[in-house]
Amino acid sequence: MDRYFGFKEHGTSYGKESIAGLTTFLSMAYILFVNPLILADAGMDTGAVFTATALAAALGTLIMGVLANYPIALAPGMGLNAFFAYSVVIGMGIDWEVALFGVFISGIIFILITLLKIRELIINAIPAELKYAAASGIGLFIAFIGLKNAGIVVADEATAVALGDMTAGPTLLAVFGVVLTVIFMVRGLKGGIFYGMVVTAIVGVITGLAPMPTAIVGSIPSLEPTFGVAFTNISWDQIFTVQLLVVVLTFLFVDFFDTAGTLYAVANQAGFVKDNKLPRASKALLADSSASSIGAILGTSTTTAYVESSAGVAAGGRTGFTSVVTAALFLVALFFSPLLTVVTAEVTAAALIIVGVLMASSLSLIEWNKFEIAVPAFFTVVAMPLTYSIATGIALGFVMYPITMICKGKGKDVHPIMYVLFFVFIAYFAFLTE
Repeated sequence: MDRYFGFKEHGTSYGKESIAGLTTFLSMAYILFVNPLILADAGMDTGAVFTATALAAALGTLIMGVLANYPIALAPGMGLNAFFAYSVVIGMGIDWEVALFGVFISGIIFILITLLKIRELIINAIPAELKYAAASGIGLFIAFIGLKNAGIVVADEATAVALGDMTAGPTLLAVFGVVLTVIFMVRGLKGGIFYGMVVTAIVGVITGLAPMPTAIVGSIPSLEPTFGVAFTNISWDQIFTVQLLVVVLTFLFVDFFDTAGTLYAVANQAGFVKDNKLPRASKALLADSSASSIGAILGTSTTTAYVESSAGVAAGGRTGFTSVVTAALFLVALFFSPLLTVVTAEVTAAALIIVGVLMASSLSLIEWNKFEIAVPAFFTVVAMPLTYSIATGIALGFVMYPITMICKGKGKDVHPIMYVLFFVFIAYFAFLTE
């Protein structure tokens, strides 16, 4: 085992790797409860999604550890699950079964472009500013959902949105959770988001604002409501549509660059990056893309690499054995489904808001002093929360970018793929108006 993972080569041990795996799990365990709550808004069964989330995370993380030998964990991605539920299912009116098929296809395409080694071509085609803007916009979108779930932001006929009743019990519980989680994060507590949810849930039960769980440990919820429905509950006329094409492209786009950024960041922290190159990158990307397709079959939104893996690296994780430990803990977590009843929207609000804050940090990387860059980046960022659609934000940015660059006299600097996407998204907007 130590020879396979290279413990001596990386200066680590079973003890260090095990602690690192536990640290990574605690840092991202919140997804087990947040993901079912978000996908429930799309009409999916919470118990089945809980099981699918844990299994997708376990399998994806195990593949990453064994195949790529990286201390990087995977799970259904925040932002991608929001896009799935609120933009695709609710916004576009696409059945969640069809949306799962879109996730599966995006994973297959990801596998193909990884095997064909055209990753660099795609990365270079899309300007960095639009990648940063997309990440930041998704962060604001997630935070907006968290604020809405908390009751801090509510609908208003006169002003569209307004401040909610800050004296209401559920809202106060959510505010408590946000403040507590912020304190944990500022103090540098590993797994601060998870611990914030745990304490908030306990306070909710004590105050009667959250239901008392009937048990702590229970049987594993059935996968039957979601397993394989991406293929059995759809028809051909639902597949060959412009809408689904845009959905697949968006899933692919966000997952592709989110994964690339996460892999590079965590690998660089672990000291793996040499001469700006990431060793075993193709294997890591293959593990991620495979996990997405597996997750779709099980019944969850896109599975992707988690930046929370950096917590495990900070704790000493240097090999794939860290991921093996994390995967094992996700399997153990399958028996704690009764706790789902305690994790209400107010309890998970803090997790959504804090993740939004972390993702919005990419705003600092955009060259706002260049107007031809600022305009498409701005439209990408603000359109996501304001239109309640990640796809619309990306589409607006991709439409505006060639226009501003041509007007600036830099049309030749725009990659041909961006011009193709320009017309694809023009057709997308035309289709929406029909």
